[in-house]
Amino acid sequence: MSRVSADTLAKAIDYILHGALVEKHRNFLETVELQIGLRDYDPLKDKRFAGTVRLPNPVRPRTTILVLGTYADCARATASGIESRDLEFLRALNRNKKRIKQMHKHFDVVLASSAIIRTIPRLLGPTLSKARKFPTVLGPEDDLDAKAMELKCQVKFSLKKVLGMGTAVGHVNLTKDELRHNCHVAINFLVALLKKNWGNVKTLHLKSTMGHPFLLYKLAAAGGTPQTVADDESLLSAFVAHHASRECGKARGR
Repeated sequence: MSRVSADTLAKAIDYILHGALVEKHRNFLETVELQIGLRDYDPLKDKRFAGTVRLPNPVRPRTTILVLGTYADCARATASGIESRDLEFLRALNRNKKRIKQMHKHFDVVLASSAIIRTIPRLLGPTLSKARKFPTVLGPEDDLDAKAMELKCQVKFSLKKVLGMGTAVGHVNLTKDELRHNCHVAINFLVALLKKNWGNVKTLHLKSTMGHPFLLYKLAAAGGTPQTVADDESLLSAFVAHHASRECGKARGR
């Protein structure tokens, strides 16, 4: 069960969308990010977790995809408007690192057909693996359009060496309901990955790329109840005043 109330999440989304679309609209698509602060977790001793979940709505609609495959696979990719490279092109690269980097650097995700994926390490060496772009398998019966949409909806949670982490959960062109649905699925999936579930969550914030963070959840002191900005009018006032003072300070600096 989520400890982030529907009212708190609705206020956060209203705040973020108003800031990104009304107060200061920018000439690029801002991402909405969920920021997580963990507690009672030792990255050096405890097992690090990682998990990927598909959210209901696209998170990165401009994700660029490259397909590596046979002539038939490349024809399917072309029909779907997706860039592709065939076996002859891969052989011509001759394992040259610079040429391989030039091939993949403009793409976010690489797919390879099941017919050739086992030959990728021999043809291209470790370059794609080092760039964290080793191809995902593309089956002969897979719908490329559906696969592309799935990749645009996927997000990954992975604990590194610090207790703070963040992942995109949407963008500012989504509707309020779409953002809310994405946030619920992402939060519930994250909590399920943790060994103590909500006991390992210290704070949750939601923010846009260039906007201010909005507090969704904060673990209270022992014996207390979880606290959110929207639960307490005084906290909400202080939150707004804090960011207003920051804006004034920036204006004076100019």
